[in-house]
Amino acid sequence: MKALTAAEMREVDRLTTERHNIPSLQLMENAGKKVADAVWHVVAGRDHARVCVLCGKGNNGGDGFVIARFLKEAKLPTRVILFGKREDVHGDAGKNLARWVDGGGETEIVDEEADWERVWPGICASNVIVDAMLGTGLRGGASGMIKRAIGAVNARSRGATAAWPALILAVDTPSGLPADDEPPAGAPLFVHRTVTFTAPKVGQLISVAAETCGALQVVKIGSPAELVEETGKSALRWAGPDEFAGMPLVRAADSHKGTFGHAVIVAGSRGKSGAAVLAGYACLRAGAGLTTIATPDEIQPVLAGAYPEYMTEPLLSTKTGGIAAANASSGRMTKLLEDKAAVAIGPGIGTHVETRMVVQQLVREATIPIILDADGLNCFDGEAFKLGQRKTQFLALTPHPGEMARLLGVKNSDVQSDRLKAATDAAKKWKAHVILKGYHTILAAPDGRVFVNTSGGPSLAKGGSGDVLTGLLAALAAQFGTDDWLRVLALGVYLHGIAADILARQGEPSGVLAHEVAQTIPEAREWLLREIQFGG
Repeated sequence: MKALTAAEMREVDRLTTERHNIPSLQLMENAGKKVADAVWHVVAGRDHARVCVLCGKGNNGGDGFVIARFLKEAKLPTRVILFGKREDVHGDAGKNLARWVDGGGETEIVDEEADWERVWPGICASNVIVDAMLGTGLRGGASGMIKRAIGAVNARSRGATAAWPALILAVDTPSGLPADDEPPAGAPLFVHRTVTFTAPKVGQLISVAAETCGALQVVKIGSPAELVEETGKSALRWAGPDEFAGMPLVRAADSHKGTFGHAVIVAGSRGKSGAAVLAGYACLRAGAGLTTIATPDEIQPVLAGAYPEYMTEPLLSTKTGGIAAANASSGRMTKLLEDKAAVAIGPGIGTHVETRMVVQQLVREATIPIILDADGLNCFDGEAFKLGQRKTQFLALTPHPGEMARLLGVKNSDVQSDRLKAATDAAKKWKAHVILKGYHTILAAPDGRVFVNTSGGPSLAKGGSGDVLTGLLAALAAQFGTDDWLRVLALGVYLHGIAADILARQGEPSGVLAHEVAQTIPEAREWLLREIQFGG
């Protein structure tokens, strides 16, 4: 799905009404119901839950009045705080304010500091705060009492990291975060979850303050998907279920192991056998027909005993337990890749000078798709230009910001200040697909196409998560080939994140382990399939 600017989103809303006869008031009703459902999903069954809806005077506040009405009808104690005078609320927002009041809802007015001091204790007593103060039409930063509210909630919630409140949920976008890719003029509100309508907004995906969105949920409220495709002008796409609907995710009845390719993973060294085990396990769970782990001979027994389903290939070792140069000079590595569908290189291999030689030769000579990760990337530090000197058209690099910075010869902060530019420039420079990992992972193709992935989150903040992604990508490359290479890679990143999200729903994300993410990949794939088939 394309990401939209604020102006493009307004055009989609206009065309929805003009071409499809869906009134703007109905769109607001649909939006409010979707957010109310998201709140109810969190608080259902929780006794004594209390909700406070913070409303501005515009359409974002109008959504808030609808949300409050639905929650009140569900017997959930809900209070509404309006920043501004009632007589200043017009149009659809005004109509929904009237419906809220006519239904017996109370509205507390905040127009000056004394009003804020009066309502703040009640806000602090709420378990859920719904942010409906400023929407995607924001120009400049927040001001007045809304700015005061943003600062107070951010401080009390410690930027949405404290135990209070249970949920801060932004309606369409966090107040103070521009919808377009521009730095916020002031501090935006930090929220746990953002429910945005119809399509993601550019700023929510790539802004330097995008992390204020928390988990991003895109919901349909009535605008046809074709309007988003017609109106959006950016090459930026959000990796959502719709992007994978055309892929053969259902296996044919006459499938066999040869149908789904043979992936080889070059991984491991003395003290780092776990990285190879994780990558191989993820490759198995992600559906490769056959999986071979090529690893130094001194740790090959560890790998062979880890899982009976994959094969191992012992490689000559250096004295320090890495991959020796003799593996390349003897032609061993070339033979290893014969009849293989894809190769992943890097997890736990180290950067010994001999290992570096082997990795560089592999990347230069291989003709099959390559996933290059971790130490595989580090083997090109100071020589990144060599990434463009290769036979295969299909090289996917999976750096985290630190690895990207080393490859580019810049500081980590330079990468993080404009992640989109770092990824797209590198993809063009090296004629490779770049997967810049982190909050909202960016996938950039050499031709300028870009996906942003928002699945996953704190559950992936654990050693080994990258190794799992590497094995997963190798498996998908083996299964689906390279006809739509960027989308295959996007599917891998998406499933990796969804697996982590599933685990986060089952328990506290700090305790999620990388092997559990790998184990959950089939469940993530099943979830995606059902979302495509039955999702709204």
